Amino acid sequence: MSDETNTAANRFPEPGERLEGARPSPETLALMARRRSTAARAMTEPGPDDSQLKTLLKIAQRVPDHGKLAPWRFIVFRGEGRERAGAIVSKIFAGKEGGTDDAKIAEEAGRFTRAPLVIAVVSTVLENHKIPEWEQILSAGAVCQNLLLAANAMGFAGQWLTEWYAYDPHVKDALGLRSGERIAGFIHIGSPGEDPVERIRPDAMVGFWGE
Repeated sequence: MSDETNTAANRFPEPGERLEGARPSPETLALMARRRSTAARAMTEPGPDDSQLKTLLKIAQRVPDHGKLAPWRFIVFRGEGRERAGAIVSKIFAGKEGGTDDAKIAEEAGRFTRAPLVIAVVSTVLENHKIPEWEQILSAGAVCQNLLLAANAMGFAGQWLTEWYAYDPHVKDALGLRSGERIAGFIHIGSPGEDPVERIRPDAMVGFWGE
């Protein structure tokens, strides 16, 4: 496939380049109005190629980032790496109390093979910094959402998952997370094996001042 980072429509700006303050995009609004997660278990090949992955990661980082700290990093799982990660998860699960069910252990081993591509967004909070920790965490969450939107705009399905292993200290150690780092989300990306169905959405909780 062509390098999507080099097309005129998707050219990334250079540092110091003046950007549009606002640019109407009905296509973007339409995509966001109909955005819906697709279950990872329903995803199929193909997933993003190298060029598309590069574009996804660049777009993911274009988020509000108070202090320009970039308080996040990525771990990419694809190909055989997904199976190796699943083996780690299943081994740790098997060592837990009640983790002796062979079917469940096999299910855990397939956590990362449900989608062609899995991107872990790691929240890397700088402690004791003038930028509040909460704002750094929110920035990592925005990275996850950008990945979902960019994947959809490329024609791929996406799902943001955490599940138990995102919080397990042994899994985090095995995946190379440093002290204080947390998994903001495992973003699963692939082709939709089935179309998602719209769910009930709550009414927005709105408080108005000045009327």
